[in-house]
Amino acid sequence: MKQEDARSPVSLEAHVARLPQNGLPLVFEADEAQREALARAHGLLSVESYRVDLLVTAWKRHGVKITGTVEADITQACVVSLEPIQAHIEEAVEGLFLPDDSKLGRLGFDVGGEIMVDADGPDSPELFSGDTIDAGELAEQFFGLAIDPYPRKPEVLLEVSSEDGAEETEFQKKLRGLLGKT
Repeated sequence: MKQEDARSPVSLEAHVARLPQNGLPLVFEADEAQREALARAHGLLSVESYRVDLLVTAWKRHGVKITGTVEADITQACVVSLEPIQAHIEEAVEGLFLPDDSKLGRLGFDVGGEIMVDADGPDSPELFSGDTIDAGELAEQFFGLAIDPYPRKPEVLLEVSSEDGAEETEFQKKLRGLLGKT
């Protein structure tokens, strides 16, 4: 997490200097102002509910692992008709973090050491400084990825009209007949 980045509207800092052995549970529900800020930040009509349930645990020697879920009820605009569409999001959250002064962090990122990345595997660890990590920002990233970028109501069709008045080809007529459209 970079200090110069704008703060997340659902910022939830976890103090990771001394984590309990069983981990640090974090449960958070956004208030109305935070939900409005989330809607603006993600181009939504509204966010009716937003709940985060996370567990912050120690990982490897000095790293931190954050796992859990983010759940939300949102309203988006249909890309065809601009009518409101309700959607429910339930997304798993997972992130690994290393202190910026860790040996793995220095060798892997600063000195040009190799880090093996599996495209289908988990993301590589992020670096953090200090003794806090913004777990709320991590959950918001997963929330943003779960939003449908092109929401469309199932019954809404995009009607395309031919401006040049061209007649349908024989192929188009057969295809229309096969699809059962008139």
